[in-house]
Amino acid sequence: MSLQQYHLIRLLQEQASQLGESIALEGYGLAAPWDKVSWTDFDRRTNGIAKALIGFNLAVQDKVVILSQNCPQWTCVDVGSLKAKTVVVPIYPTSTLAQARYIVDDAQAKLIFVDDASQYQTARELVKLCPSLTHIVVFDSSINLEDSDHELHLDSLLNRHYDEAIETEQAARMQATDLNDLLTLIYTSGTTGDPKGVMLDYRNMASVVRQHDTVLPFKPGDVSLAFLPLSHVFERGWSFYVLCRGGHNVYLKDPMTVKEAIADVKPHTLCVVPRFLEKVYSAVQDKVSGAPAGRQKLFAWAMAVGERFFEVKQGRAQSSFWLGLQHKLANKLVFSKLQQVLGGRLKFMPCGGAALDQNVANFFHSIDVPVLCGYGMTETTATVSCNTLDNRVAGSNGKTLPEVEVKLGKENEILVRGDTVMRGYYNRPEETAATFEDGWLKTGDAGRLDEQGNLYIVDRIKELMKTSNGKYIAPQRVEGKVSCCPFIEQVAIVADAKNYVTALIVPAFESLENWAKEKGLHYESPIELLRHSHVVEHFEQRLKTLQAELAGFEKIKKFTLLPEAFSMEAGLITPTMKLRRKMIYHKYANEINAMYAK
Repeated sequence: MSLQQYHLIRLLQEQASQLGESIALEGYGLAAPWDKVSWTDFDRRTNGIAKALIGFNLAVQDKVVILSQNCPQWTCVDVGSLKAKTVVVPIYPTSTLAQARYIVDDAQAKLIFVDDASQYQTARELVKLCPSLTHIVVFDSSINLEDSDHELHLDSLLNRHYDEAIETEQAARMQATDLNDLLTLIYTSGTTGDPKGVMLDYRNMASVVRQHDTVLPFKPGDVSLAFLPLSHVFERGWSFYVLCRGGHNVYLKDPMTVKEAIADVKPHTLCVVPRFLEKVYSAVQDKVSGAPAGRQKLFAWAMAVGERFFEVKQGRAQSSFWLGLQHKLANKLVFSKLQQVLGGRLKFMPCGGAALDQNVANFFHSIDVPVLCGYGMTETTATVSCNTLDNRVAGSNGKTLPEVEVKLGKENEILVRGDTVMRGYYNRPEETAATFEDGWLKTGDAGRLDEQGNLYIVDRIKELMKTSNGKYIAPQRVEGKVSCCPFIEQVAIVADAKNYVTALIVPAFESLENWAKEKGLHYESPIELLRHSHVVEHFEQRLKTLQAELAGFEKIKKFTLLPEAFSMEAGLITPTMKLRRKMIYHKYANEINAMYAK
């Protein structure tokens, strides 16, 4: 099939005509009419949104903003906007007013969709600050609107009737499917400066769908749980793929309820980030460490069996009747119980966003929960490479997609070329030119390729830290090891131009307070708890265990426990939870200096 046949709107229309009353979208915990949306309703509602935008006099390729948590309305507005051939600009629901204003102004967005009362107030402030914004559309119909001329509820918008001229215009826009049209602007996190609007077009998305068909076992009717933010290319691109292939997408508004949602929804798949897997892994390890000796031995035996059996399935080891028998027993006694915690019918879990610790990856492989680690970025419409069910190498990000080219440049920088690579940065020709080298996208990530073509990420080139002893340290590797601890929520290491590694650690306070209660520790405040000698000793022992596989020069020698988390509000993390290291080091300069005082 030609790439034109994979045009996003064409694929979605095909599924709507074939699947009719089957469920396309489901809002976990939401009330009607957004709890379950059939394919027929999905098609009707998105057509209605497209007509509404045309009625608001939005021209082809005008920009609209979505500022909302995950919900079926998000995708309906997304696809409806695309059916009007406008360009969707997502903003993270956790963004500050200043961050949102920057994006609206840079994109010159004309209309904003929001969900709840807080976002509605943000939108009203943006209308005052941003001359381009003319209308606000609100998902929550219980919110009282203050400007009836320029604000309306999505539900009322969908009940409108449109004249023949708008009907004709919408049909004409739908017919004019051009792969070169801009589909979206996704603003990068901006760890070192202002966010840049990544221009992705329909060709990028068509190529993503065609290539993922060759590497993933997703089937019509499979259920996917969308709990990572749709404002990020990972979840949004995946949700598009799910729907293009006739899947059933379930939206989770509150990511903190993901444990309950997984148990209820029993998804076939869900996109995850390493932090989610680390928390599952650390919770299991913590529970096992507190179990009787017999259960600990059973668990250790089962993990060893699972790891050997996984290597057999991957074709890297010889099978035996005895191993098969042991695996059946291990599955009955241990693995099946762990699988049920994750819903019991997971076919695979795409994982991206950062490096996954090898011990965590081995754990999920051993219990037969396929985690498919991949590598990508907003500028490549997510996936560059990924593991598959029959090619999973712990520590690697698998092989490149069939139509994507990868090579290593200076300093082993990963360079990418293919139809999934962005057009460039919006309104930034100089930065676009600087990001490409002879037609290859410069990713800024250092990597290596093994003999089988599997891609490994070493670290961000600009983030590699060089100690005063001349040793290079990859901070994400060290932080990934330490983050596997159930008592650690966030960690930022310090090493550049220093003679040893230190760390700023934000404890997981709920776990720590429970531990302190069990130990009978007395304290008057969180700060007093963090300074308690038993707590400091507890973290020292934890770090010693967690860093066992690290080289001596990589290990954290001193640390400071912080009473508050790195937050977006304080400017210490990006919307994708990446550390703004310079800001962190500036804020905690006194604590850092104290760790290096003689």
